[in-house]
Amino acid sequence: MEKAADFHYNAEQNYDEETIIQQREIEKEIAGCQDLVGPKEDFTTLDREFEHDVAFLKKIQDVKQRYRRFRRIRADGNCFFRAFGFAYFESLLKNPDEFKRFQDIALKSKDELITLGFPQFTLEDFHETFMQELNKIETNKSIEGVLQTFNDCGTSDYIVVYLRLIVSGFLQKNEDFYQSFLDGGRTMREFCNQEVEPMGRESDHIHIIALSQATGICVQVDYMDRGDGNLISHVFPEDSSPSIYLLYKPGHYDILYKE
Repeated sequence: MEKAADFHYNAEQNYDEETIIQQREIEKEIAGCQDLVGPKEDFTTLDREFEHDVAFLKKIQDVKQRYRRFRRIRADGNCFFRAFGFAYFESLLKNPDEFKRFQDIALKSKDELITLGFPQFTLEDFHETFMQELNKIETNKSIEGVLQTFNDCGTSDYIVVYLRLIVSGFLQKNEDFYQSFLDGGRTMREFCNQEVEPMGRESDHIHIIALSQATGICVQVDYMDRGDGNLISHVFPEDSSPSIYLLYKPGHYDILYKE
């Protein structure tokens, strides 16, 4: 598992209050017109978006050296979970062995959450939708189908909710370890009630670590901030081979592609 000390260091290092405020203003403008999950784009659009921001332009050049394209996720507070879910579902289209592994984990997850005290009537609808959409990958094997799923607001949000519940359950199950990640004197149950389970709540390192550990999915996050130097990359869990790549700009996550 990741060390708590690493979490506190990274959270401070990547926090950019001014940029987050600007991001929130952008979110208000685009919320009604941007797809939940957009098409693949090259990085010229990012060049234009940050053409007057020297610090970010430098980081974009670094991104372009490592990746070929990216996919925008709507900035609505759920972007990490939606980006993680879509990128992983997309990766399963070409990986039947990984599909079977994750299908088994997802199938068992409902009973594990019920054992942890989550109400069965709350879980069943979310779990059923999650499994239905996951199983479509095995039969349809279509990126168009995955895009349709994640751009249907109701279905997409059900997937996000279930991923949030998986994280909440994992954190509470491993409370002894993760409690040291929290500040402000909150219990883990309070943290999950306030910062993990509700829709629209943004995600930080603790969410990423917990989701990758709970699902066995390795994700690399590349961080754009105004700090000096090159792009900073973190792999969750450590010393693993990533199957998905995300780009973090203060307050927001998009998907990155090497091909």
